[in-house]
Amino acid sequence: MSYAAFRSIGAYVPEKILTNDDLAKMVDTSDEWIAKRTGIKERHIAGENEKTSDMGTKAGELALQRSGIAKEDIDLVVCATISPDYFCMPSTATIIAKNLGIKNATAFDISAACTGFIYALSIAKAFVESGMKKNVLIVGAEKLSAITDYTDRGTCILFGDGAGSAVISATEDKSEAILDVHTGADGEYADLLMTPNGGSGSAHDALAGEKAGCFMQMKGNETFKVAVRTLTKDVVDILEANNIESSSIKHFVPHQANYRIIKAVGDALKMTTEQVVVTVAKYGNTSGASIPMAINDIYESGRLQSGEMMLLDAFGGGLTWGSALVPFSPFKK
Repeated sequence: MSYAAFRSIGAYVPEKILTNDDLAKMVDTSDEWIAKRTGIKERHIAGENEKTSDMGTKAGELALQRSGIAKEDIDLVVCATISPDYFCMPSTATIIAKNLGIKNATAFDISAACTGFIYALSIAKAFVESGMKKNVLIVGAEKLSAITDYTDRGTCILFGDGAGSAVISATEDKSEAILDVHTGADGEYADLLMTPNGGSGSAHDALAGEKAGCFMQMKGNETFKVAVRTLTKDVVDILEANNIESSSIKHFVPHQANYRIIKAVGDALKMTTEQVVVTVAKYGNTSGASIPMAINDIYESGRLQSGEMMLLDAFGGGLTWGSALVPFSPFKK
């Protein structure tokens, strides 16, 4: 039987940095106000001509280089994004595949907001374990600045741009395998975090007069409460299902939405500060890109070593949620 192994990680962030002080010149806010409520100090913003696929390509290229797997051997590309190059077609995954020189591979996008990378991970795991694919490139890439209303203080302080990518490949060694992935959704809470217009639910003649509806909108207080409750329960469930104690997790990598949410979940799970990975201060919320970007940070800093167990946890619009138990399993040199 083939198992799915998490072989490599890569990430990319744009050069431009938007600080809290910069935002204070745009809306009624301050560095102190933003930092106290979110933990965010700055976020990276893509250039005007820099597309989601451009960022995803750079993150994917780095993940491929680190994996040691040739682009010719990639047979599936999955891109998790809510800010694709084109809202209808072609998919951003097909563009990333083209940019990387990956030919004849299956390629498609998924939309699960901030849980997108974990959804993509579950898809890669299923394809590999079924024997349908051997090497999968998964990408979380977001140009959220393109769908952010910079006159809305409640949302513009939160979001940034960036991309992260991983290579998932088949292995016969069970000790290298992704242990488990849980995903779920509940559309009853769809109105807490959404972009109301722009899809088939919007009349064409209404769009010109309702441009603001094409930006992200969020009910912050309600989202915070549901997020903490859902994230904590999901982690408890996956740990119990696999008979693992939270103390044995080397790296807890939650979605980087808000430091207060991260701390509340970490405290509820009795995680130490050494276990919890926090990058929200320098990147903000990058939706489907946030978890792979955080993994890349601990990899590049030397904190992530071969064989160490990661616990991933995310919550996003939909509402969607997901968690995963993932040992870091690069090819042995």
